[in-house]
Amino acid sequence: MEKLVIEGGVPLRGEVNIGGAKNAALPVMTASILSPGENIVSNVPNLKDIATMGKLLARLGIGFQFSGDKVTLKTDNITSVEAPYDLVRTMRASVLILCPLVARMGEAKVSLPGGCAIGARPINLHLMGLEKMGAEIHLTEGYVHVKARRLKGASIYFDIPTVTGTENLMMAASLADGVTMLENAAMEPEVVDLANVLIKMGAEIQGAGTSVIRINGVENLKPFNYRIIPDRIEAGTFLAAAGITGGDIKIKNCNFSHLDAMVIKLKEAGLIINQESDGVRVKGPERLKPVDVKTMPYPGFPTDMQAQFMTLMSIADGTSLITESIFENRFMHVAELKRMGANIKIQGATATVRGIPSLTGAPVMATDLRASASLVIAGLAAKGTTVVDRVYHLDRGYEQIEEKLKPLGAKIKRIR
Repeated sequence: MEKLVIEGGVPLRGEVNIGGAKNAALPVMTASILSPGENIVSNVPNLKDIATMGKLLARLGIGFQFSGDKVTLKTDNITSVEAPYDLVRTMRASVLILCPLVARMGEAKVSLPGGCAIGARPINLHLMGLEKMGAEIHLTEGYVHVKARRLKGASIYFDIPTVTGTENLMMAASLADGVTMLENAAMEPEVVDLANVLIKMGAEIQGAGTSVIRINGVENLKPFNYRIIPDRIEAGTFLAAAGITGGDIKIKNCNFSHLDAMVIKLKEAGLIINQESDGVRVKGPERLKPVDVKTMPYPGFPTDMQAQFMTLMSIADGTSLITESIFENRFMHVAELKRMGANIKIQGATATVRGIPSLTGAPVMATDLRASASLVIAGLAAKGTTVVDRVYHLDRGYEQIEEKLKPLGAKIKRIR
């Protein structure tokens, strides 16, 4: 098992390039199922989740090739409609093959999904939408079995915004008969990116990026060649890393408009953040200011930045309240931050963070993807040595993060 060893206390300085968004790449890859032919996705990060999705698509009979930052998917001959437990259990995004398979093949059998242990994250809203579109659904032995000769347009209201639910049903509706309305839809940039791909394939979609999306189903779609958006959470993680170390870095290849909520809160904490012609410049303060945060669906403060922001607040000059409204089990990093000296108390969905002068290096264990990132950030700022264990979680969402941190001056290395 691999670990990261970090000698903290070095302000980060220099430039860093942000990779493509994993959470955009995964649904775009599954969109290839909708049409026979050769599909090309570029700006794809080399991550464990991308490889897992590639294995899953290959299991369906799809040709998968990953070279450089480019994924090629050949979807002429789909030979299976089953997504087995051994692959789906490791990555919740596997459920994104469900609707494309039903839309094109008329059937899908998908194991109930897994992924990070940060909450239940059920797929009931996906199934509710498919049922309204005329699909027959059976749950047996841990699998969802869906059949539909041809999906039909429907009006679908989400009780809560769901990113994967919006993406899945948007793909289903693209090949359905008639008009589908998705209301209270997720508005994340990754949803818009998928809509742009589907439109390029010939889909008729309006309203992506708003809470109401209208899809007029078409008879068939064509293959695509598409470059996905930069990863806003990776960009936010480097903003936080600069802030907590009192650094001065330029973040290149990121979309500043996707960072609004993060930038507002980080500026309140004392960071100086400015958009420049070739990127975003961020400078950390001598001492961080306390800031209250509540995670919300986009365009609110992202749940995927909650752990990183809490780490900043752990050494802020005062007390902060951090409320998690998206996932019910996303404070697992707190126990590890406490090992480094952080003063954090949890009551229900709110963490009270009383800032201390500095964190102290310690052996810590990652419990999920973003918790891993928060512990790396903590290690960069801490006095002494921090060893982050179980970094396979980190590798699900960050492409060799240590190799991006080293040129910025970080003393970090990966060991077995």
